[in-house]
Formats: sequence, C-alpha cells, structure tokens
Amino acid sequence: MMSPSYDALLVLFSLLVAVLASYTALDLTGRIATAHGVQAHVWLAGGATAMGFGIWSMHFVGMLAFRLPIPLAYDIGITMLSLAIAIGASAFALWLVCRENLPWQRLSGGALVLGGAVASMHYTGMAAMRIEPGIIYNPALFALSVMIAVAASGAALWIAFQLRRNMPRVHQLRLGAAVIMGGAIASMHYTGMAAAEFPLGSVCGAVGRGLPGESLALPILVITICVLAVALITSVLDMRLEMRTAIMAEALGAANQELEFLALHDKLTRLPNRALLDDRFNQAIQANVRQQGSFAVLFVDLDGFKGINDSYGHHVGDALLVEIAGRLRAIMQSEDTISRVGGDEFVLLARVDEPADAGVIAESLLAALREPVYVAGLTLHVSASIGIAVHPADGADQDALLTNADAAMYHAKASGRNAYFYFERSMNHQARAQQTLLQDLRGALKQGQLRLHYQPKYAAGNGALIGAEALLRWDHPVQGLLMPDQFIALAEKTGAIVPIGNWVLDEACRQLAVWHSAGQTSLSMAVNLSALQFCHAGMVEAVAEALANHRVPPSSLTLEITESTAMRDVETSLAILTRLDDMGVRIAIDDFGTGYSSLLHLKRIPASELKIDRGFVRELEEDSEDAAIVSAIVALGRTLNLQVVAEGVETDEQREFLAGLGCDALQGYLFGKPMPPEQFPSAPAAPRRAAAAATAAAAVCVVAAADTPVPFEGITHPA
Repeated sequence: MMSPSYDALLVLFSLLVAVLASYTALDLTGRIATAHGVQAHVWLAGGATAMGFGIWSMHFVGMLAFRLPIPLAYDIGITMLSLAIAIGASAFALWLVCRENLPWQRLSGGALVLGGAVASMHYTGMAAMRIEPGIIYNPALFALSVMIAVAASGAALWIAFQLRRNMPRVHQLRLGAAVIMGGAIASMHYTGMAAAEFPLGSVCGAVGRGLPGESLALPILVITICVLAVALITSVLDMRLEMRTAIMAEALGAANQELEFLALHDKLTRLPNRALLDDRFNQAIQANVRQQGSFAVLFVDLDGFKGINDSYGHHVGDALLVEIAGRLRAIMQSEDTISRVGGDEFVLLARVDEPADAGVIAESLLAALREPVYVAGLTLHVSASIGIAVHPADGADQDALLTNADAAMYHAKASGRNAYFYFERSMNHQARAQQTLLQDLRGALKQGQLRLHYQPKYAAGNGALIGAEALLRWDHPVQGLLMPDQFIALAEKTGAIVPIGNWVLDEACRQLAVWHSAGQTSLSMAVNLSALQFCHAGMVEAVAEALANHRVPPSSLTLEITESTAMRDVETSLAILTRLDDMGVRIAIDDFGTGYSSLLHLKRIPASELKIDRGFVRELEEDSEDAAIVSAIVALGRTLNLQVVAEGVETDEQREFLAGLGCDALQGYLFGKPMPPEQFPSAPAAPRRAAAAATAAAAVCVVAAADTPVPFEGITHPA
C-alpha cells in the first residue's frame, strides 16, 4: 500500500473553514426561523448554498491537503456532484431546524438523512480522483466515519434548533457550538480519509482531464471565505434592519397607544378627559336604570389655585395639579371615575348606596386637599369647593347632573369655600344669576361700565384734605351700581381682575392729574391692589406706564396691599415692593392688625403707611382691647417711621381719640363717603365742614348704603 501524507497548513485551513461554515449555518438558521413568506424561501435557498459550499469546501480543502506519491486530480463532474449533495443536505438541515418543534423521532431521522448525505458527499468526492485500481476502504473505519457523520449531524441539528432564536449571549453560544460542530465534521472527514487504502501501482484516472490539485487550494479557500463572509454580512445587516424595524414598530405601537390614551385622558394629570367622562356617564346612567341604584357626581373646584399659578408660574401650577390628581386617585375607588374637565376643575363619579355616602367622600377629599403641597421648594396651600348632585334625584341625564353639581359647587364657593354642598333647586337660580353676571362682567370694561368713586382722606391734626382713596364700582345696565363684593370674586376667578386692576391704576392717575392741574397739587391717590394683581408679572410695568401716561409724580401714588398679601411670600413680596419703592411709589399695608405679621419681616418691607383696619376703629369707645390694639399699632408705626392712617372713622369721639394717639390721617363716613370725582371736595376743609359736605353730597350721590367692610382681598374695599 502507498503511504499517504498531509499538508499541515491546509489541514488547519480545512478545520477553520469547517468552524466558519458551522457558525454561518447557525446564524442563517436564526434568520430563516424569523423570516416569513417569500423571504423565508429566499433565505433558505441562499443559506443552503452558503452552508453547503462551506461544508464542501472544508471537505475539498482536506482532500487537497492529502498527498500520495503519484499525481492527483479530480473529476469535474463527480466533484460538482459532491457539491450538489452538500447543498442539498444543507437545505434539508436548515428546513428541519426551522420547524415549530423538533421531537426526538424527527431529530433521529434527520440525523440519519443528514449524516448519510454528508458521508455520501465525502465518499463521492473521494471517487472524483478516479483511482485505478479502486480505493480499498477499511470496513471498521468506514463504519466509524459514517457513525461520526450521523452523530455530528444529530448534534448539529439539535444545537441549531436550540440557538435559532435570539437570547442572551446567543452569538457567544453559537461560536462555541460552531467550534464543536466544525471539529465533528473534520473528524468525520479525516476518519473517512484514514479508512482509504491505495494499493501500490495505483494511478489517478482524473489526471490530465480533471481539476489539478496543486493549484486549487488557494482559489477555493478565497471563494469559500468570500461566500461565507457575504452570507454572514447579509445576515447581520438583515438582522440589524429587522431589529430597527422591530424597534420602530414598537415605538410606533407605543406612540399609537399614547395617542389613543391622550384622546381619552388629560395630558398633564393622566386623568380621564371630557370625552371619556361622557362615556363613563352613559355607562353609569344605564347601569343605574337597570339596577335601580344611584351614583353621585362631585364637582370639585380648587380654591386659591389661580393665585398660585399667577404668582409662581404655570410650571408650579402644573406640578400642583399633578399632586392634587394623585390625592384624588388615592381616595376614590378603582371603579369610580375621576376626570379633569378644566384648569382646576375635576368631576368625580362615585357609586353610592345612599346620598349621605357622597358627603363622606367629599369630607375625605376636603381633608386630603387641605394638606400642604410641597412643589419646587415651595409649601403651597389650597382647598376645594365641592358640589354634589345625585342620580336620579338631581337629574336624569348628564347635562342636568353636571349643571346641578356645578351650581352646588358655586354655592360652596360663595359660602366661604373649603366646603361641600348638596344640590338644591334654589341653587339653579343663583347659578344662572352668577353666570349671567359673569358674562356681563367680561364686557364691562370694554363697554365703559366701570367707575371710580373717591373717599377723601384728611390730616388728623389740622383737618387738611390730603388725598383720596380710589374705590371701584360697576354701573351695571340692569342691576344698577354694584359694590366690589358683588363682582370682584368673579373677576379674580376668571382672571379679569388683572385688566380691571390696570384700568383702575390708569383712571386713578388720570383723575389725580386732573386735580393737580386744577391746583390741588398736594393731593395723593391711594389705590388698592388685589392679591392676584400684586403677584402678576406685569404689575410694576403697569404702574410705571400709568404714572408716565399722566405725568403724575410717583410720590403722589400710594399702593395699598393687605397684610396677608404682603406676608404670603415675604421674599417675593419684598422684591416687588422694592421695585415700586425704587420708582418712588408709596406703599401702604392695608387692614393692618387682622393678619399674622412678623415684625422681623415687616421692618424689611419698604412701606410708607400702616392702615388701621376699620374693625378696630368701630368699637373704640366700648372695647378697651380695640383701643389697646390701636394704640399699639400707632406706636409701632411711629417706631418704624411709618405714617398711620385710620379708616372707618364715623364719630367725633373716634376722631378725637385717634388724633390724640398721633394718627397721621383719617378717613371714613364722618368726613365723606366714596363719591364721584365731580362731587369730590375741591378745597381743604375742617373735619366738621367736611362731614357736613359729605352728608349733603350723599343726598345726591348714588352710593349704596351697603358700603360696609367686606371680608375679602379685592381690588378695592368700600370704606
């Protein structure tokens, strides 16, 4: 027998090709398993070609590494047949492992078929040498090579089936499996080669008309590597494209879900919006009709939200609403509906066994909303006004229930806020009246229905007329002259207070300019600022513009803010007041003594006046405590170098007492009620004469007898 030998370098290359072909096969299995339709068939054909070419190349390079002491060549036809067998076997293997499942019976049958095909490819390739006389095979080694082919095929099929899906570290697992599979394929090949025996005197019949072995190794290696590389690169690119497509599809799906959610929910609070509320309303009404049950509609409106929004900005207001929504969710049952229907308005639908249950829910809501809210480093306080309507007693349909719950909410707000009320039939008239008044108020400024009346201020010592306080009135075309307590709350709720306040500033400065032009240059003008107007971003600019438009000296204008407004946020208030003080405008702390001032903060505020609240002045003669408080306020004003003004003076005894304490200025009905500018005193007068003039003016001046103190922070206070 002739002694064969091997080219070690080509043996190594054949092993590397086997590993690369195995990895390519595993990767292509993953691509085929995830493909569908025509794409799956294309991947199967391309994958089978690349995999078959890789396996055949390993076999052929191994053949080229084989050396005999005679020239060798390979029959072209038989060699191509072995390549076709390899491609067919690869197609079968890829098809098999891409099935939905791989039971052991199918795996065993597949291993026999694939192992037989691989063995056939190998021995067909050996036959391409056309050795004469024929090759003698060692039966034991021949059988062993076939057994290795079957076992390797079974292992390869099982591994490919397990690793066909994406999983953690799948590429590392495929690489390790490829090394094992490549080694098994190489083992089968070289076992089959070892089984071949070549008698002495044998010749290669393919020499001269077949493929020469010496020059084929490099071209086949290059072509094989290129084919496998193209297959791998295509697979990787397709996988990335599929991943991107999957990510885009997932993102699009999420976006569609978000759009569907936002179509039925409020974007900020993620609560149901009006559209979803309508649907829930219909469901609740239908369920009640069927089951003869009841449910409650709670209309919740936040108290004080607009002031926070205007003072600290919309980002703080939005964060506050998110927190409020969370508290509402925590209280309500999962089957109840909580909907945001407006800026700070919420509607709740709750199933109740009896109407009293709705009151229990409302109490829980009020308690939860009274708790301070911490947002952006701020401690915020809000409350709520809640109106309750119960189906079917208070309405059979959605519109009636909402209207009635809204009417009850307005009643709660008008009754002092931070409360809840059940709907009563009488509230409908009140709600309609409020709504009508609100509509009229929106056009009052444009239609010139607002008026300013002026209450004179006198020096306490000599009775000289020193100025006036501007007080707002609404000359309603139907209801007549309305006092501030009848419409200021509506103006604050709707935001109309800011343009109205700017008009008051401008009109007061205009009137003061008229008096100055008439020779009364010593007069000053006091204008009240509402809490919302004071915190508005453009307030300081509005003051500067009014002064400039009418050429009024800033020192002639006094802006009055309530004690509680000044102390609500001391640092913010201080910044605003400092800007006004730098302009030369005087600052008065109105209703002093009714709030909870800190003397440490008070001395930092650039105020020029303290105004003693009329509540202390009213009972000076009968109440020694009021007298003590007034005395302390006057002493405090003197200590802080502030002028002290007492309002609400109605008797000579009050005037004498206050003048004796050292008050700087007095105003009240004793000196004159608020009056139109044409009836305002044109010259200084002694207090007694001023009182008589005021009495005469009152006979012709349309001033409501209800000019009494009102317990709210409005743009003006009737004095």
